[in-house]
Amino acid sequence: MSRNIIAILRGITPADAIAAAEVLIETGIDRIEVPLNSPDPYTSIREMASAVGDRALVGAGTVLNLKQVSKVSGAGGKLVVSPNCVPEVIRATKALDMQSWPGIFTPTEAFAALDAGADGLKLFPGNMAGAGGLKAMRAVLPADCEIYAVGGAGPENFGEWIAAGANGFGIGSALYKPGMDIATIRERAEMIVAAYDEAFE
Repeated sequence: MSRNIIAILRGITPADAIAAAEVLIETGIDRIEVPLNSPDPYTSIREMASAVGDRALVGAGTVLNLKQVSKVSGAGGKLVVSPNCVPEVIRATKALDMQSWPGIFTPTEAFAALDAGADGLKLFPGNMAGAGGLKAMRAVLPADCEIYAVGGAGPENFGEWIAAGANGFGIGSALYKPGMDIATIRERAEMIVAAYDEAFE
């Protein structure tokens, strides 16, 4: 079962990348984002894409410009997540056959992202928009448009977000913090997956 969860491994190092990816896949999370403000992110992406790219969608977060899009592709990444909506970044991502998940906060940004070809939308920061903000946007966005809540969405409130129209989630510090050992990552991932499954029942 593929779950609509993107694991955000902010601060991961290449030395820990493959082990973290393996444990996430084992627990049922198969979308993995390495934010580009992590140490040596392209090496981490390359390591993970090479090791688990046939079993997981691996890519980068905090992607802000065309040069970064190109470098993610060169590292074998297939996923580009941004905190903002830049149509040329979205178009470049799609031209390189990668998935594009730009950050949006308003209907204007959401429609601009969809017009540029985004695969889905990242509502960010989710805690600022709130479930009410998402519900209001859902009234005007295409029904088949996927929206992931990021920031302020977690196991404690998955149900609230789903009721407002969220299709999935990006999970960062609730899942991973720099230096965390594999056992702790596994424990957190299992808890998040269990809460997700319960919320979508």
